[in-house]
Amino acid sequence: MGEQSLRLTTSAELAIRLARAAFNKALADGDLNAIGAILAPDVILVAGTDSALLSGRKAQLAAWKREFAAADRTVYVRKPDTITLSPVEPIAFEHGHWQGITASDGEIAARGDYTAKWRNTGAAWTIEAELYLTLG
Repeated sequence: MGEQSLRLTTSAELAIRLARAAFNKALADGDLNAIGAILAPDVILVAGTDSALLSGRKAQLAAWKREFAAADRTVYVRKPDTITLSPVEPIAFEHGHWQGITASDGEIAARGDYTAKWRNTGAAWTIEAELYLTLG
């Protein structure tokens, strides 16, 4: 891999990791605008426990709005382990683990693994799809 290619790969991976960190912060803060900016318009999320399908940015934001309004809400954190960049398209896979922590007591309510597909739109990396597996 050439030096320029390595720099591009490193900067793309860093951009995705920074976007994930911003997404985690937006979840913790209950910031729907910040979440929406990171989601592609036709984003798809498949939940871990019941495999519920949330299709589209509007559906996902509505679900987060309900979650943020819960009396004892759960704060979800995704931690990427690997970012795999496509050498032929402006897309990437993120693999990692997640946990949901109950806001009132800091206890882990759920945890598992996830995969996310990202696309570089030219302006930013956005999430196109996320798939979750509940492990505990």
